Amino acid sequence: MGEPQDAGDNAALEELLGFIREARGFDFTGYKRSTLSRRIHKRMTDIGVGSYLDYQDLLEASADEFESLFNTILINVTSFFRDQEAWTLLQHEVVPELLAALAPDEEIRVWSAGCSSGEEPYSLAIMFAETLGLEECLSRVKIYATDVDEEALREARSGQYTPKSLELLSADLREKYFEQNGAQFSFRPDLRRRVIFGRHDITRDAPISRLDLLVCRNTLMYFNVEAQTQIVDRFHFAVRPSGFLFLGKAEMLLNDAERFEVVNMRQRVFRRRAGDTVLPYHPPPMKSRSGTGVEMHSVVRTRQLRDLVLDAGPTPSIALDSDGTVAVINSQARIQFGLTTTDIGRPFQDLEISYRPVELRSLIDQSTHERRTLRVNRAERRVGEHLQYFDILIQPLTGPNSLHIATTISFTDVTVAEQLKAEVKSIREDLETAYEELQSTNEELETTNEELQSSIEELETTNEELQSTNEELETTNEELQSGNEELETMNEEMRIRTDELDEARAFLEAVLTSIAAGVVVLDKDLKVRSWNRGAVDLWGLRADEVLEEPFFELDFGLPTDALLPVVQRCLETRKRSGPVAVEALNRIGRSITCDVFFSPFDRHNCGVVLMMEESRSDNPE
Repeated sequence: MGEPQDAGDNAALEELLGFIREARGFDFTGYKRSTLSRRIHKRMTDIGVGSYLDYQDLLEASADEFESLFNTILINVTSFFRDQEAWTLLQHEVVPELLAALAPDEEIRVWSAGCSSGEEPYSLAIMFAETLGLEECLSRVKIYATDVDEEALREARSGQYTPKSLELLSADLREKYFEQNGAQFSFRPDLRRRVIFGRHDITRDAPISRLDLLVCRNTLMYFNVEAQTQIVDRFHFAVRPSGFLFLGKAEMLLNDAERFEVVNMRQRVFRRRAGDTVLPYHPPPMKSRSGTGVEMHSVVRTRQLRDLVLDAGPTPSIALDSDGTVAVINSQARIQFGLTTTDIGRPFQDLEISYRPVELRSLIDQSTHERRTLRVNRAERRVGEHLQYFDILIQPLTGPNSLHIATTISFTDVTVAEQLKAEVKSIREDLETAYEELQSTNEELETTNEELQSSIEELETTNEELQSTNEELETTNEELQSGNEELETMNEEMRIRTDELDEARAFLEAVLTSIAAGVVVLDKDLKVRSWNRGAVDLWGLRADEVLEEPFFELDFGLPTDALLPVVQRCLETRKRSGPVAVEALNRIGRSITCDVFFSPFDRHNCGVVLMMEESRSDNPE
C-alpha cells in the first residue's frame, strides 16, 4: 500500500490532524507533512487501515489507538551520552565558559527539550556532577526535562534503566550514579531530585526562561520551516545572553547568525548573542490601584482574616508562588509534616515533602504547564511503624490576565477510611471463603458415598489390571534389551566413522600444510574457506584473521583486484587457468612477482582454489 499523494488524501490528512488536536491536545500541524504522512501511514499499514478517513473513525472508536499512533510519530530514540564526541566538547569547552560567566554560588539553569525517556537530562546531571563535584551540583544545578509524550515522561520519571541502556557508560560512572534494583538500575535519588520532568509542547507552551544551557537535539527536524522559526524565537527568549544552545546533528541555525553565533558547527553548539530579548508572547502588564487610608486598612484586615482562615484550615495545605518558592504553610501542614514558619520563603524542592511521600515537583510542573488540577490518591507515608494515606490535590492558580501566579497543594488524610476499607474487604473475603467452604463440604459429603461404592468396583478390577500390566512390563523389558543392543551397535559404528573422519581431516590438513606454496580456497561467495601455512608465510596473515572474510576486501601485499576477473571466469567456465603473474609485496615488505594458479573446486559449493607462489626468477637460489 503506497503513501497517499493526491489532493484528496492531503485534505483528509489535514482533517485527521485537526481531529487529533481537538481530541487529545496534540498539535502536529507544525510537523513536516512528508514525515507525518510517512509515520501515520506506517501505523495504518500495521493495522490494515486503507484511508485517513477510516483511520479517524478508528481513533474515535478506540481511545487506546492514540497511544500507538503517538509512539509511531514521536520516535523516542535516545541513549546516555549519545554522540560521545559532542558531549566531550560540551563538558570540556562549553561548560567551563558557562561557569566562568556565573558567580560561584549562582544557580545554573538547564532545559532538556524533547527529553524522551530521560537519558539526556540524566546525562546532563552526570556531566555537571563530574564537572562541579556532587555537592556543588546538588546545590546549584536545576535541570528542566520536558516532552509531549506522556508515556516517555512516565518512564523518565521512574529513573529505571536496563543494563543494555547503560552500555555506553563507563563502569565507574555506572557504579557512581546508578544502583542495581533487581534486573534494572536506578538513577541515584539525590541527583534525581535536581531533574524536574513535565509535559511541554515547544510549539505552543511558554518557554522556560533565564537558561544557561538549552539542549534540544534532533527535535526541530520534525517541524516545518514556519514552526521551526517560531520555536527558535522561543529558544532565543529562553536562553540568557551568552547562554548556549545545543542542537542535534540533523539541525542547524544557518539563518540566525544575528541572534546566535557558532561555537562549533560540527557538533551544533551555538551561543546567544547579547541584545534585546524579543518575547514570543506578550503578557499584559500588571495593574496597580491606590485607595484611601480606610480602604487600605480594610484590605489589610481582609488579608489577615484570609490568612487566619487558611492557617486554621482542617486539611494540611501548602501554597507556592510562580517561582516554586513556599509562600504559605498552614497549621495542619506544619503539625503533620514537621514544617515550620522558617520554611516559608525556601524553594519547595528543598523540603522533604516535595518528594516524600510522593514525587510532587514534576507533578507541580505538569500541573503548571497543562493548567489543570492533578490528584494523587492513596499516597502512602510511613511514620515510624505506622502508615498514613493521603489524597493530594495540586491546583494551579491564575490571575485575571490568565498568567500562572501560584500553586496550592492540599493533603487529605484518608488513613481511617483506608483502614476501614481494608477491614471491610478482609471481613467480606472471610465470609465469602466460609460460604465457599460450606458449599464445598456439602458437595464432598454427597460425593463420598458414591466414591465409596465405586471404590469397591475399582478394587475388583485393579487385580486384573495389575496382572495385565505385569505381562506388558515383561514384554517392554525384552523390547528395551533389544533396543539397547541396537544402540550399542550404532554407537560403535558412529565411533568408527568419527575416527575415519578425524584421520581424513588430519591427512588433508597435513597435505595443505606441507605445500610450500600459498593455497587459498574460496567459496562461491568469494569468502575464504581455507588458508594454508604457505599463505601465512607468504602474506603474513593468520588463518583466524581471514577465514569467512571476503577475499577481495582483505588488505595485504597481493593486489587482489587484478585476480577478480580470472576468478569469476573460473567460476563460470569451471576450467583451470594460470599462471597469472602479479607484482606484490610479501609479508616482510619485499617486492616479488607472484604466480597465481586457478582451479575450480567442484565438490564444495562450487568454489575456486588459488595457488600462489613466488616467481622463480624473483627467488635466487
